[in-house]
Amino acid sequence: MLLSQILAIAIALFMFVHIIWGKHSRAIIALSSGGAMILVLLLTVGGFPSIWEALSVDSFFHFEFWFSHMGITEFNTGINWSTILFLLGMMILAEELSEAGFFDWICLWLAQKVHFKPTLILVVFMLFSALLSMFVDSITVILFMVVATVQMGRMLQFDPAPVIIAEIFSANLGGAATMSGDPPNIILGTSLGLGFWDFIQNNGVICLAAFCLVVVYFVLAFRAQLGKGVGEADPFLGMLDPADAIPDRGRFNQCFAIFLGVILLVMTHNPTGLTMPTIGLMAGSMTLAATKYPMDLLKKVHWKTFAFIIGMMVVVSGLEQTHVLDGLAQFLAGLAGGDHVMMVVVLIWFTAICSAFVDNIPMTTVMVPVILSLSDTLGMDLSTLAWTMSKGTDIGGIATPIGASANVVGLSVAAREGYKISWKRYCKYTVPACILSLCLSLFLILNLH
Repeated sequence: MLLSQILAIAIALFMFVHIIWGKHSRAIIALSSGGAMILVLLLTVGGFPSIWEALSVDSFFHFEFWFSHMGITEFNTGINWSTILFLLGMMILAEELSEAGFFDWICLWLAQKVHFKPTLILVVFMLFSALLSMFVDSITVILFMVVATVQMGRMLQFDPAPVIIAEIFSANLGGAATMSGDPPNIILGTSLGLGFWDFIQNNGVICLAAFCLVVVYFVLAFRAQLGKGVGEADPFLGMLDPADAIPDRGRFNQCFAIFLGVILLVMTHNPTGLTMPTIGLMAGSMTLAATKYPMDLLKKVHWKTFAFIIGMMVVVSGLEQTHVLDGLAQFLAGLAGGDHVMMVVVLIWFTAICSAFVDNIPMTTVMVPVILSLSDTLGMDLSTLAWTMSKGTDIGGIATPIGASANVVGLSVAAREGYKISWKRYCKYTVPACILSLCLSLFLILNLH
């Protein structure tokens, strides 16, 4: 093993161990690891050209990055700026939606429609989390849904923790259905040239079936814990008007119109030629231009999330440039013994188990070049490997509190609101749900591809 490979593996292990440990800021750990990897590339691999490749700054100077006849960008080995720009724009838009009262309004309206019954609130909040996460990143959706759920639990006198756990699962599952809903899918789609409708036709079918399954599972698991609440007979509930959650009707209508416009752009990005970074910039720019306080909105964006993603992508670029990931591909191919069906089985469970303990964003970034290598080595259809890996990372990442960024954010907000959910309580319900969803996904992938 070359010195460059030893150093690259050591840096990656340092980063993953500290992310799992959780004692230090993930952003700082990822950025410091990325800096160390740049130094390794400079001294042992290819000098400044290797650093330029890791930073991938030249992406901005290609016309195809902004506009493509297929609406997609091509794979690069460094920082995936397509993911960064699209996610940034959607986060800015989601923050404005929250400020305009959208989340409070819709949650209260949904609760009112089911007569404030906790078990039905569980179902409709799961459905709303999944649907919204198909278009707005699941991290942002969970951030606001948890706060709304806590407020609803206090008002109706039921424990919001079960609903929060189910929402986190649903948001991740809904985000897995589309290219725009989950950071791992944004990375996968922009790296491999997969469009919005590619995800809907493949992941969407699987996620719909899995969602129906887990709704039944969570209702049976949490029905006794939720109880009956205060009931709709409470005179206070009869006086509630969802419209009161909207502080400024004009701002709400304007923001919601932008949201619908962005969804339309995402859904039609292949025929229009607009790439995901272009749509992301349009979403952010229109939102900032429409709001009265653009700087306040920018301050609320989760900048640490972007620092974490950028640092992690540089580390993965180092692993690829030192050919460490080629070795991982050969290892997985060896486990499968060259059999295509066994490769699907190995890949989905390997990525799922790893994603349960390593955030599925870096896991996806690591695995994209691995499945490219596997496709060449085994002669397998790349799309089959892509959908298999996607389901493994997306669903496996829901199993533990640290498996996905949405999990970390959701449980952190719940604890801040006074409802600390332990690892034991979280995993008691999510691990069985993940196993059920993975088994269903594996069955559908083997029979649909």
